[in-house]
Amino acid sequence: MQMESLQELLIEEMRDIYSAENQLLKAMPKMAKKASNPQLKKALETHMKETEGQVQRLQKVFEKLGKKPTGKKCAAMEGLIEEGKEMMGEDMEEDTMDAALISIAQKIEHYEIASYGTVRTWAQQLGDEQTARVLQQTLDEEGKTDKLLTELAESSINVEAAQAD
Repeated sequence: MQMESLQELLIEEMRDIYSAENQLLKAMPKMAKKASNPQLKKALETHMKETEGQVQRLQKVFEKLGKKPTGKKCAAMEGLIEEGKEMMGEDMEEDTMDAALISIAQKIEHYEIASYGTVRTWAQQLGDEQTARVLQQTLDEEGKTDKLLTELAESSINVEAAQAD
C-alpha cells in the first residue's frame, strides 16, 4: 500500500494498533491465569478491562474518520505474544514465573506506549485534537500500567524471585 499522506499513515498505524489490542485481549487471560502473585493477577485483569475500553475507543475514532479498523495484522504484537507463550511454557518457580510475566507485559506496554505516542502526535500534527485526546487517554492508561508493573516488580516480585535462587 502506498502512503500518500500523514493522514493515511495515521489510519494504517491505528489499524496496526487495533490489531495489536485485539491480539492482546486473547492472550491476556492466559497471562493472568499463569500469575501466582495476587497483585499481579489483579493488575493483569484490570488492564484487560482497560484494553477492552481502548478497543472501543479506537472503534469510535475509526467511525468518526469514516474508516474501517480492520485490514492489518500487527506482526510486532504477534511476535511479542509468541515470545510470551514460549516463556510461559518454561518450567519455573512461581515467583520466577511472575517476574517473567512482568517482563512480557512490560515489553508489550512499551510497544503500545511507543505506538500510541506516535499516532497521538500525528493526530495533533493533522489538527485532529479529538482523536489526539482519545489516543492520549489510552497512552495515559498504558503508562499507568507500566508504572504499576515496575512497582510490583521492584517492591516484591523480583525480590521474591531472587530469594528463590
